[in-house]
Amino acid sequence: MRKFALQIILLLVLASFCLGGYLTVRHILNLPFRAANDTLHQKGSAFTLDFLIPAGTYLDESITIGEVITIRFKKEESSYKKFLRAFSNLIPPRYRYLADLFLFFFWLLCFMTFLRVFTFMGYGRALRGSLLLAGITYYFMPDFSPGKYDDLLFIVFALFIIVLRAYLHWRKGKKKEMIIE
Repeated sequence: MRKFALQIILLLVLASFCLGGYLTVRHILNLPFRAANDTLHQKGSAFTLDFLIPAGTYLDESITIGEVITIRFKKEESSYKKFLRAFSNLIPPRYRYLADLFLFFFWLLCFMTFLRVFTFMGYGRALRGSLLLAGITYYFMPDFSPGKYDDLLFIVFALFIIVLRAYLHWRKGKKKEMIIE
């Protein structure tokens, strides 16, 4: 009982530490940027917020540190991505999805070949592993259709197949136990 109470206390301390850190960062991000930066300059601090100031942007008195960080680190699209998006929009959506499916099957075939040749796995286990690895690879690789929902669909499909197989295996074991008893 004493060990259990100690674990609960440690979990509460960890949760309060995380909550305190979150609230502190949120408070800092809501401070006005110019006033905080001017105060740091007046005190002669070694750390100032000058590196956050985006080039060519006017910062008024009311802008917060969080908004400046958002402006500073907002990524602009490269000309390569703009060209690919324009080219991708010329292709009809059903052909883009078909190309995505072929790309997924390409990764599936690569992983399936690797797992079958180098690990001596059975076809079923290699197929399930390849589905998951191909879905993860497809999620992080550039594809023909914008958005993450189609990428996520392949991972969810692979996880569904794996969970379904585990459930069927578990259910088959339960049936054997019932027959033996």
